[in-house]
Amino acid sequence: MSDAKVVPNWRIKTWFPEIDEPKQILLKAYFAELLKFNKVVNLVSAKGIQNADSTHFADSIHACKIVSKNVNKNEILHDLGSGNGFPGLVYGILFPEQKIILIDTDERKCEFLKHVIDTLKLLNIAVHNRKVDLMDEGSIHQAICRGFAPLPKSLLMLRKIVKSKGIIFHLKGMEWSVEVSQIPTQLCSVWQPSLEGEYTLEGSEIKMYIVKTERIA
Repeated sequence: MSDAKVVPNWRIKTWFPEIDEPKQILLKAYFAELLKFNKVVNLVSAKGIQNADSTHFADSIHACKIVSKNVNKNEILHDLGSGNGFPGLVYGILFPEQKIILIDTDERKCEFLKHVIDTLKLLNIAVHNRKVDLMDEGSIHQAICRGFAPLPKSLLMLRKIVKSKGIIFHLKGMEWSVEVSQIPTQLCSVWQPSLEGEYTLEGSEIKMYIVKTERIA
């Protein structure tokens, strides 16, 4: 059996040539820090690290481009359950004019996020180590989340934390329509869900979706 070391792929410049060189450099620097810290902090699975450029970076880039057309540039964008920084860190790199707060309960992951922000000098991004459900009532105007929780659980948790007319963008896979159908009737009087966009991940045929939920009451 071969002991050859698997070299993780990095194909972002090929897939997204429209992203300018300074941002390409920052994205690759983020990737380098992810690889370095993954040895001590469980950020990406060992199986998934080889194609993290597709499943994490390309996924986040596509999602951020869709979300950026629908957010208020003058309001903070929260990344709920940020974990390893996807998609919030990618968003902050692509759109440096947008102020972003990354929220996560895992102290070690928050230290990693702070390290990346400091190393890459991302002045528009901050990290809060706290539980989302303990945030102040009405403290969120707009947010994005990836792998946070199923829609019914997310909307129940966020119903008081998100202010009226606030919006959440959920990155979802093929199961998105099932999750929408499982939203309890009482929550449908509070939230209005809609499909905001979809895309196919480079290097695969995996389809991903952005579900927007607006707090209407």
